[in-house]
Amino acid sequence: MDRIRNIIQTEFRQFEIEFANALHSDNPLLNEALDYIHTQRGKQLRPILVLLSAGVCRGITDKTIKTAASMELMHTASLVHDDVVDNSPTRRGHKAVHEQWSNKVAILVGDYMLARSIGLLSAIHSNTILSIASEMTAALTSGEILQLHTNQSMWISEEQYLRIIERKTACLFSACSEAGAASSGATTRQQIALRQFGTYLGMCFQLKDDIFDFSDIEDLGKPTMNDIRDGKATLPIIKSLQRANKDEVAHIKEIAEALAGKTTHIDVFEAEQEIRSFVLRYDGIRYANQLMEKYRNKAVEALKIFPENIYKNSLITLLDYAINRMH
Repeated sequence: MDRIRNIIQTEFRQFEIEFANALHSDNPLLNEALDYIHTQRGKQLRPILVLLSAGVCRGITDKTIKTAASMELMHTASLVHDDVVDNSPTRRGHKAVHEQWSNKVAILVGDYMLARSIGLLSAIHSNTILSIASEMTAALTSGEILQLHTNQSMWISEEQYLRIIERKTACLFSACSEAGAASSGATTRQQIALRQFGTYLGMCFQLKDDIFDFSDIEDLGKPTMNDIRDGKATLPIIKSLQRANKDEVAHIKEIAEALAGKTTHIDVFEAEQEIRSFVLRYDGIRYANQLMEKYRNKAVEALKIFPENIYKNSLITLLDYAINRMH
């Protein structure tokens, strides 16, 4: 990540200034919450993706900087809202906004960031980028609703799972790469290629996150087994259940539903360990890793239309980082 940032050092600094300016208000409580969010910035893969996608096409412009800031605002707002929906107590090792203040404050802070994002998009004067952002926001919401609907019974198919993560996660990566290309004046062919690259990158990123959820690593910055406790089945356990016998399936489902609070009280530590052992025994994590590798190959294939340069190499490095990261 440091190598990538060095390549776009000047432009990334411009993005940081634009983003910081957007995260400002003359309302004391709102400003306090925005400052709290700003000090807990994550890896910022999405604005980096916007910048690199522009670079690999016709170059990074002022429109690109504003697009990167707008996309990061949308992403950050979605995290604040998601934490409320999922009732997640932490974000990146700190209290989630709704835990630090309240659900009402969190929702309104997220709305404020979305409004600021729209303001930046308006200043770009690009119907193409506005359309990309609009479709992405609709897909994010649709994905969240789809997940809420399908998870009423907790257990979903692999096909349903992949459809959900494409809308909830991959669409944002896809929008960032396509909008970045559009901000540089890219051709339609280039925009389509980068949209595909972003989709496959996003699928890899979410699969890696879902693998982490079955980890026993303490320093992940978020609780593990959180999806199970929230009543969400992800690919490692979905695939493991497909491979297990009927009795094991019934037993593991009972434990998982108990963790999700759907049945009687159990020993949480023992239940989590049993589910982890089950997923490892049936190679659920290995299957998710194999699928990530397939998406990686498709992502690299999408970039073949571009000549070799530092931006293309950095996009592939970003892809490999998403797959090989340790947190």
